[in-house]
Amino acid sequence: MGGGGNMSNPTIKTEQKKNPLQRVTFSKPPFTIGDIKKAIPSRCFERSLLRSFTYLVQDLILVFFFYYIATTYFHFLPSPYYYIAWPIYWIFQGCVFTGIWMIGHECGHHAFSDYHRINDTVGLILHSLLLTPYFSWKYSHRRHHSNTSSIEHDEVYVPKLKSELSCFSKYLNNNLLGRVLGFACTFTLGWPLYLVFNASGRAYDRFASHYNPYSPIYNNRERLQIYISDAGVIATIYVLYRIVLVQGLPWLVSIYGAPLQIMSSFIVLITFLHHTHSSLPHYDSSEWDWLRGALATVDRDFGILNKVFHHITDTHVLHHLFSTIPHYHAMEATKAVKPLLGEYYQFDGTPIYKAIWRDSRECLYVDKDEGSKDKGIFWYKNKL
Repeated sequence: MGGGGNMSNPTIKTEQKKNPLQRVTFSKPPFTIGDIKKAIPSRCFERSLLRSFTYLVQDLILVFFFYYIATTYFHFLPSPYYYIAWPIYWIFQGCVFTGIWMIGHECGHHAFSDYHRINDTVGLILHSLLLTPYFSWKYSHRRHHSNTSSIEHDEVYVPKLKSELSCFSKYLNNNLLGRVLGFACTFTLGWPLYLVFNASGRAYDRFASHYNPYSPIYNNRERLQIYISDAGVIATIYVLYRIVLVQGLPWLVSIYGAPLQIMSSFIVLITFLHHTHSSLPHYDSSEWDWLRGALATVDRDFGILNKVFHHITDTHVLHHLFSTIPHYHAMEATKAVKPLLGEYYQFDGTPIYKAIWRDSRECLYVDKDEGSKDKGIFWYKNKL
């Protein structure tokens, strides 16, 4: 299961020899989603409630272990080590928070178990504790999966056309300090801004927010569950308020707030890297179809964090094809489909810190190739 994070894996080494920026094949595939499904062992589609809970319990044990170490021993450390220990705790705890969030995300796809009520109950609890409106995210994310890489209908990380690019965006991209500030804002505020204001999301004709039951993101049948999502987040905020009254705000920020910020940054980073890549096409309605859209994503290698994040990072292509496959079967299923997908499968093993800088610079907007006969196909570009 941990093979996806092992850089000595021969499969990953082979993939890294390819040019990751070479454009993927975008013509209509010679295979169907049914053909892909047949290539995957049937056991990969089996969901085990016990096994899923085992991974969740492991993550929760890590959370309490790190919490115990921080609250029991850190105050004994001398001054220099004390100030080093806390950032280490925040990073470790934030990574585990991200893994727990990913399990909640699996609940939203009904990949946690065969029982929808259990999936939604577990997902609601986990996401609420991490200040994420579960059903709100579940429904907008479902629409993202239904419209991946559609210029008009995708829900998140919808690229801008060159004509839509603001002067401010051009300035940030061409200015080193501006790009650094842009990174800082994106990775610290990107997640809450998306939830509250639908920042980087699909454009609607009126205000859209994941906390508004009457947001245009949702239909009438979903509104009650948006209220339930809000209630879950409000309940968590109330508990946090009571904790502040007892322990103080600095204690809560150190124990919970800083790791939560690390988690939020990872959610933005992971989503950005999976859907922002110069080799991936975007389509308008004249060319888009579900299968080509689902294939227009890229697997990344986060090293050991692949396992911590339950392989959402290095099996994302498969996730867009079959989102109900649980994470503990995703590596096997990915290996099974790669020979069939061939040039339609994209993997980029570029170190993450390099990939962030490169892809944010190279993927400024999307446009059609000049003189191309493929009129409904758009590629990321950066020439202004």
